[in-house]
Amino acid sequence: MDKPVVIVVGAGPAGTRAAQTLAQAGLRPIVLDENRQQGGQIYRRQPENFIRPASKLYGASARAATALHKAFADLLPRIDYRPETLAWGVVDQQVLVEHNQRVDAISYDALIIATGATDRIMPCPGWTLPGVFTLGGAQIALKAQACAVGAAPVFMGTGPLLYLVAWQYLKAGIKPRAVLDTSTLKTRLKGLRGLRHRPAILAQGVRYMAELMRAGVALHAGIQPVRIEERDDEGGLRVRGVTWRNSRGQLRHTVGDAVGMGYGLRSETQLADLLKCDFAFDPISRQWLPVTDVDGATSQHGVYTAGDGAGIRGADGAESAGALAALRCLADLGFSVSPQEVARLRKALEPMTAFREGLETGFPWPWRNAASLPDETVICRCENVTAGDIRRAAGSLDAPELNRAKAFVRVGMGRCQGRMCGLAGAEVLAAARKMPIEQAGRIRSAAPIKPLPAKIRGIMT
Repeated sequence: MDKPVVIVVGAGPAGTRAAQTLAQAGLRPIVLDENRQQGGQIYRRQPENFIRPASKLYGASARAATALHKAFADLLPRIDYRPETLAWGVVDQQVLVEHNQRVDAISYDALIIATGATDRIMPCPGWTLPGVFTLGGAQIALKAQACAVGAAPVFMGTGPLLYLVAWQYLKAGIKPRAVLDTSTLKTRLKGLRGLRHRPAILAQGVRYMAELMRAGVALHAGIQPVRIEERDDEGGLRVRGVTWRNSRGQLRHTVGDAVGMGYGLRSETQLADLLKCDFAFDPISRQWLPVTDVDGATSQHGVYTAGDGAGIRGADGAESAGALAALRCLADLGFSVSPQEVARLRKALEPMTAFREGLETGFPWPWRNAASLPDETVICRCENVTAGDIRRAAGSLDAPELNRAKAFVRVGMGRCQGRMCGLAGAEVLAAARKMPIEQAGRIRSAAPIKPLPAKIRGIMT
């Protein structure tokens, strides 16, 4: 009898441990990786000819990153690994993929979605200027391309990634001009109740902040972004710096030639949406997430989610969740699994869930900023939809939720399918209609969830 086909989408911490667990049970899972090498975003690898040490690439997580990379290398003979392969849709128990300008459909008996997360963006005037990057984009430039986004960058946003990226730039020899954090000391103290569940991780964050301060990098808390300023040089418009208000409302300006910005993370949930998995609004992160049981099983039989794509719990949390989802998958396929191992993984995730709540409390998404954005602020850069356009949809066009606004003014209808603008667009709509954010809904996904090459071969030709 043929063994069941299990597809794992993603090769970060969750996808790696899921594939490892499946292989240990005697299966040969198919692992689809959009990247050129395994590791995901958090443990993204540098090209083979680069020689920066892991300690400078990954900081305090260097040992965990190296261990995960080695585990995957040992796993390669027992899995069907497909790098540079985009999973862009699902239909009739088939994953639709693109590789090297060729599209194909891969049938599966079970599917584990470990697609991770991307930066959560709250726009501000000037954020579409050349020289403005997400924190993740600034991190990719450093890790995968060995270059900096600027010689004097300013990092703005909130959350642990803000300080990690600033620290990584410092270690690469690029001293940030400032770190501008929208969270306040008061909210961080409130978050300590959850953060204390993982004292080692909390200590890492304190260490990054301390090293930045010792290097003379200015750290500002409780800031309110006003705009990213522009300069006009021979190459066109570029970043000149950031204007912001401090916690006392005073106007300040920080000069810089680039900006890295991000306000925590948003889960990549498009595949689960296409599969019609149930979603529920998470009031802690103000996001819609797939509904799962404690092991990662969704409302759709044979479909599981793990890692940051199901809720932000960090890299080690993703590893545990990936293994746990794979064990649940194996049990549903009729394999014998260890109850002790299942119990161990469930227990390991308990403090990570509490820690996640602490992070969202201590470094909250600045949703209130949406109400005060100038009308001309671009929210959806793909379609050049402004805050004023969304407010018009909410008002005179009477759009009661985000998908109706999408139909009226095209917010979220561009290349990114709302992945960058969806959360902020919902906040602008909710503020304009003076209603709870959950009533604004979420942009429904449509295939392809990411752009495909203009010239492709395969099942669609």
